[in-house]
Amino acid sequence: MSTAFIRPILKKDNPKIAKVIRQVLIDFGVPKVGTAYADKTLDMLYDVYQKPRAAYFVIEFEDKIIGGCGFSQLDNFEGNVCELQKMYFLPEARGKGLGKQMIESCLELAKKHRFNQCYLETMPYMDAAQKLYKRNGFEDLDGPMGDTGHFSCTVHMIKNI
Repeated sequence: MSTAFIRPILKKDNPKIAKVIRQVLIDFGVPKVGTAYADKTLDMLYDVYQKPRAAYFVIEFEDKIIGGCGFSQLDNFEGNVCELQKMYFLPEARGKGLGKQMIESCLELAKKHRFNQCYLETMPYMDAAQKLYKRNGFEDLDGPMGDTGHFSCTVHMIKNI
């Protein structure tokens, strides 16, 4: 029996993870404007995360990419804050503890890169995601930090790391 596992993104994963992210966003009815769907870099995530203090991980199961998540310096923000980015899982990846493992993988590495806090943005109707984030120590903020360009994401959270 195969087991899903988390690993760093490879260049060959670019089209697969972009397809996963777009599919999840469509499934949730997320606006295409003001969200990750419209990000110009969505088709080249491997390249985007090849910079200091950044990483992106994928979940692989039976040679198929079923989810991913990364972190990077929070855009347009002065301070030692990273952003948890593009955490999207297909249905077959949900409810198996992979979200917790993914968050832990990202935050462990972010801490090694000397970030003090981790910020994230999500949609108000993504209840399961918000519960996951809260169970992992994220707290609600009154408004956004930095300027990610994701103006349709109206839930903002942060965690000290």
